[in-house]
Amino acid sequence: MTEATRPPRQGLLERLDAGLLLCAEGYLFELERRGYLQAGAFVPEVVLDHPEQVTALHRDFVHAGSDVVEALTYYAHREKLRAVGKDGLLEEMNRQALAMAREVAEESGALLAGNVCNTNLYDPENAETHTATRAMFEEQVAWAAEADVDYVIGETFRYAGEAEIALEVIRASGLPAVITLAAGQQPQTREGGSLADSCRRLADHGAAVVGLNCIRGPDTMLPLLPEIVDAVDVPVAALPVPYRTRDQQPTFQSLRDSQDPAVSEGRAFPTALDPFTCNRYEVARFATAAWDLGVRYLGLCCGAGPHHVRSMAEALGRKPEASRYSDDMSKHAFFGTDPGLQQHNRDYRDRL
Repeated sequence: MTEATRPPRQGLLERLDAGLLLCAEGYLFELERRGYLQAGAFVPEVVLDHPEQVTALHRDFVHAGSDVVEALTYYAHREKLRAVGKDGLLEEMNRQALAMAREVAEESGALLAGNVCNTNLYDPENAETHTATRAMFEEQVAWAAEADVDYVIGETFRYAGEAEIALEVIRASGLPAVITLAAGQQPQTREGGSLADSCRRLADHGAAVVGLNCIRGPDTMLPLLPEIVDAVDVPVAALPVPYRTRDQQPTFQSLRDSQDPAVSEGRAFPTALDPFTCNRYEVARFATAAWDLGVRYLGLCCGAGPHHVRSMAEALGRKPEASRYSDDMSKHAFFGTDPGLQQHNRDYRDRL
C-alpha cells in the first residue's frame, strides 16, 4: 500500500472507528499448496523450517491490502503439537512466528496480531479440559503480549464456552480481543446455541470485535451476518473461506466432488478443494455485500491467496500497492480492445 493510501499507524479500535479493517488469514492452506506445510496435521512448523516463506507471505498479504500481520500461531498450541509429537517446539515456534510477523508489521505500518484458536481438547462436559484449555491460551497470549502485539485474535471456535475462555485470557493480558466463532453445517455453536446470542455475550464481556471466521464460504456465511450485526454494539467480523459452499454443503469440509475417484468418499477437504475455489470477483461481491450489512472487520481464512485479498480491498475502495498489477485486459493480444493490437489476432479470439 502506498504512503498516500496506507491508513495512519493507529491501534485496532482507532482503525475500526475510522471505518474498514482488512485482515488476511489463510496461511496454513497457502503454505501447504506451496509445499512447506503438511495437510492433515496443519501444524505451522514452517515458521522454523522455512521462515523466509512465512515472512514473504506476510509481505504478500500486506502488499495486497491487509491492514494486519497475523502471527502464524494457529495450531501452535500445546495440545496440537503434543498430538503430532512436536510439543518440544512450542515456545520456539510461537516466539519465532511473532518475531517474523513483527518485522513485517513494523516495516509496513500494519497492525500486529497475536493468535489463539480452537484447541480440539475443550469439552463442555469435562471441567479438566477447561483448565487445560485456559493454560494453553495463557502461555500463547503471554508470548504475544511480550512481543507487544496490538491485539490478539481468538478464532475458529465451534464451542462458545471455549471462545469465552479465550476472551477472558486475552482481556486479562490487557490486550484488545477479536473473537470469531466457526459455524458448521448447522448455523449454531457446537453447544447448540445461537451464534448471535453467543456473539452478544462475548461483546458484553469485553470483546472488541466479534463475528465469524473459517468453515463457511461467502455464500453460506453471508446469511448468518445480519442477525449478529443486529445483536451487538461492537464491530462485527466476517472472514469466510474462499470456497463455493452452498446450502446442501454449507462448509468446506462438507463439499463433495463425485467426479474424481481419487478423492476419498468424494470429500474434497482439504487437498482437493481446487474446483470449488472462489474467483476474485466472487470474493469482491462478498466484501461489498458484507459491508452493506454493517460488517467492518473483513478478511478471508483458509485457502485465501493474495489476489483474493486485493480484490476484497479494491471492492471496498482501497488501492493497495498490488493494485498496480490489477487485471487490465485491454492490451491482451487476443481479447484486448486497444486499437494498436493486431487485428488478425483479435479476429481469431473466438477460435481460441
